[in-house]
Amino acid sequence: MKLRGTQDVYISVDVETAGPNPSQYSLLSIGACTIHEPRSTFYVELVPVNGAITPAAFAIHRLDLDRLAREGLPPAEALARFESWTQAQVLPGQEPVFVAFNAPFDWMFVCDYYLRFLGRNPFGHAALDIKALYMGLAGVPWSRTSMRFVARRYLGDRELSHHALDDAIDQARIFQELLSELYTTQRR
Repeated sequence: MKLRGTQDVYISVDVETAGPNPSQYSLLSIGACTIHEPRSTFYVELVPVNGAITPAAFAIHRLDLDRLAREGLPPAEALARFESWTQAQVLPGQEPVFVAFNAPFDWMFVCDYYLRFLGRNPFGHAALDIKALYMGLAGVPWSRTSMRFVARRYLGDRELSHHALDDAIDQARIFQELLSELYTTQRR
């Protein structure tokens, strides 16, 4: 979905990681989808850059580092594929916008990996946080922007699966609803 008069192409992105930061922990999977219908999707699992993983991260996604070491793609190849997919979603004159629920976390890993392994980031500096948009539109404090509050309103209380592609699709649904609310507000 595009707001009237924009050249922005919104891409919902979710990641699963081995820990809280890319300097010490690996990016394990990337899921992405276009916001507009028909939805185009992307998913890749990466070879970990090291064996570090926090118990909390593993409890969330249950991705096995040994399996990823055997079956995942090397980070440079994974990011090159993600870049190609992203570029295929935008027409000349359009720009991709990275959209995520708690974008600072997902962005931190994706931006770091793009720059570390490819030397460039197809999103430039364009990242949009769904939680912050929700905060502004709903008029709620930051403490009420967690997924448990947002899911109640937009996903029928369904919880995220913590599979990067499934979560990216759920985020896209939430973002579509928020854009509709924003567009309705703009027309008043």
